[in-house]
Amino acid sequence: MEILVVEDDVLLGKAIVRALEQLGHGVTWERTGAAALMRLRARHDDVALIDLGLPDIDGVEVIRTARSEQLTVPVIIMTARDDIRSKVTGLDAGADDYLSKPFHLDELGARIRSVARRTREAVDHVIEVGTIRMNLDSFEVLIAGKRVDFTPREFTLLHTLAARAGRIVHRDILDNLVYGRDSEVSPNALEVLIHAVRRKVGPDNIRTIRGMGYLLPSPADR
Repeated sequence: MEILVVEDDVLLGKAIVRALEQLGHGVTWERTGAAALMRLRARHDDVALIDLGLPDIDGVEVIRTARSEQLTVPVIIMTARDDIRSKVTGLDAGADDYLSKPFHLDELGARIRSVARRTREAVDHVIEVGTIRMNLDSFEVLIAGKRVDFTPREFTLLHTLAARAGRIVHRDILDNLVYGRDSEVSPNALEVLIHAVRRKVGPDNIRTIRGMGYLLPSPADR
């Protein structure tokens, strides 16, 4: 997973980053609330670990602001404040879990796995990226509020890109998800499909990353 660590204590921050990297996670470490919000808006992370006692913006305000902007990344609060009021305030602000300092790094790893698992199980069946809104139950797509019809393969392609908005999706992944083992597909089938989807969602909504794949920009990338 990609994990955001927001912690201003240098020694503790280094220890957390080192432990998470040893578990195979990608880690971004920020030390202020302002930097944390910028990172959260980029929508690159699967879980965020946020300290409450930050030097510029209180961690509760960071979480409250993120939730008001519809940023849904799971959040685990890390703090030395162990009173019930602080715990309730943090959870009411939108945090998913709460870990009191000092804590064992094994427990932190278990909490991360737990909130990530709950998030996957409660996945939203509507994806919104910019002007694109996809309903995964009804297979309805709205572009700037207007319904647009997609073929099953077009829908699968757009869903794959939208679910990873802001990240490059490699050609091999798209080929596998859209076409599977269909041996009758022509070598340039993916390019043709990308062209068809671009015409429906707008040319700026799908970027070609030469030599790698394609990217649907997140709102923060525009």
